[in-house]
Amino acid sequence: MNLSSVATGNDRAWKASIVRIAYYVLLTSGIAGLTYAGYVFLEARYYQAREQAVFEESLVKSVSRPEAPNLVIEGGVIGEMEVPRLGLKVMVVQGDSPSILQRAVGHLPGTALPGNAGNVALAGHRDTFFRPLKDIVPGDGITLKTPEGNFQYRVESTAVVPPTDVRVIQSSGGRILTLITCFPFYYVGSAPDRFVVRARQVETWP
Repeated sequence: MNLSSVATGNDRAWKASIVRIAYYVLLTSGIAGLTYAGYVFLEARYYQAREQAVFEESLVKSVSRPEAPNLVIEGGVIGEMEVPRLGLKVMVVQGDSPSILQRAVGHLPGTALPGNAGNVALAGHRDTFFRPLKDIVPGDGITLKTPEGNFQYRVESTAVVPPTDVRVIQSSGGRILTLITCFPFYYVGSAPDRFVVRARQVETWP
């Protein structure tokens, strides 16, 4: 018996076993990843549909029976944001925790509320609700619908900034809306920069 041939055969069998194990591990990981991504997507869509229905009902009740403004609490719905040209419509929730941004656009604590003077700062994920912002341009209209009224904004500019640039959420006078998401839009992994949309409130929108 040729011992070298036996050894070579054993090596091949061992390598084949390693390849099979690696294949099944990667396959299982891929399926698990896709399953989780699907769950996150469906859960976010369900949340959006449910909260939109509740929000619309609250608007009807507020018209027929005006009440005191609701207190803004973490996780509470502030309103609905829409960019008609981009087909973007999403619920806005108070806070910027991972669980909130997974299901909605978050209103950054410490910034102005819609309709008030100051800078209304909203954050969203680039791979979910804020993906359409890649096509936004100056002049586009944005609507924020809240129980306190509907507020119209016109986009003035866009910019790419580092994540450490906190000036984008600071108030610079007037009634400003700032939208923030990660950049580049199709970057794999944790994106290095932020894409910022700056809009100003207007009285009417054609």
